[in-house]
Amino acid sequence: MANKTNISTLGEFGLIRHLTKDIHPKDSTTRYGIGDDAAVLDFKTYQTLVTTDILLEGIHFNLEYVPLKHLGYKAAVVNFSDIYAMNGRPTQLLVSLGVSKRFSVEDLEELYSGLRLACEAYGVDIVGGDTTASMTGLTISITCIGTAKKEDIVYRNGAQINDLICCTGNLGAAYMGLQLLERERAVGESDPEKAQAAFQGKEYILERQIKPEARKDIIAALKKAGIHPTSMMDISDGLSSELLHICKQSGVGCSVYADKLPIDYQSAAMAEELNMDIVTCALNGGEDYELLFTISQKDYEKIIPVEDVNIIGYIQKPELGCNLVGRNGEEIALKAQGFNAFTD
Repeated sequence: MANKTNISTLGEFGLIRHLTKDIHPKDSTTRYGIGDDAAVLDFKTYQTLVTTDILLEGIHFNLEYVPLKHLGYKAAVVNFSDIYAMNGRPTQLLVSLGVSKRFSVEDLEELYSGLRLACEAYGVDIVGGDTTASMTGLTISITCIGTAKKEDIVYRNGAQINDLICCTGNLGAAYMGLQLLERERAVGESDPEKAQAAFQGKEYILERQIKPEARKDIIAALKKAGIHPTSMMDISDGLSSELLHICKQSGVGCSVYADKLPIDYQSAAMAEELNMDIVTCALNGGEDYELLFTISQKDYEKIIPVEDVNIIGYIQKPELGCNLVGRNGEEIALKAQGFNAFTD
């Protein structure tokens, strides 16, 4: 193994220069990027969207099975997803890192290679950030800036009674991938070949956990179809939690159908293998980064041809509550049981 470069040999500003020396802005709204006290952005007729996300080692990721390059990619994409969930376009990214002494320059190059790969794939510029020493491992803080026309922005609070509830892709795959990784982590310590064999045939759920994608394609498809959602969120903490957010902020109730939830075969097979209920996993697993949105019933004919969109329920009067309708017609009150970093 080649010798690693101690970060202290470069220093804070030397490290920043090293990691960003060949990053050059490409988006037309980026007037000035890395190299001053603040980036300069020019949006003119567009509204500015800003989102931020923090990832902590041991809470949000485990480096025993998450490669640094994949971690960088995911850290960027989850922020892009927030911008798309507002019906906007991500344009710039700021990256701040808290780094302990166990990391080398080459480690951070790997992390940045993933960040840059994501930014290139989605047309986003890295325009700045910060680095500092950490006593507790690796911390990644991302701020993403985006744009949207005022009339295009979609909020969580616009759902109307009788609207259709839609979600993209499928649910629960990222959570099942995490369960597989956690199970095999212990096995791998004693028998690496056995753990590797357990991953065969489960590549999809592993990718959904380690390398998610934001639904840029759906935003483009909805625009092409002439559909303007009445409310929208991305599914980061689980479908139940996000639906309850929309309903609370919109002052409405909802009904979603268990048999309408889109579930991939690998997710269902993994749940069966672990003796878990796949519907519960789909509702509460989180990290799918699919889009959850509501549309007017008048857009029903328009939404049908849009690929990878599923109608899973409808918005109702608030006094009827927020319910899951089971396969036999029974109603179960939805509860927010997704990821919560502040619980044990």
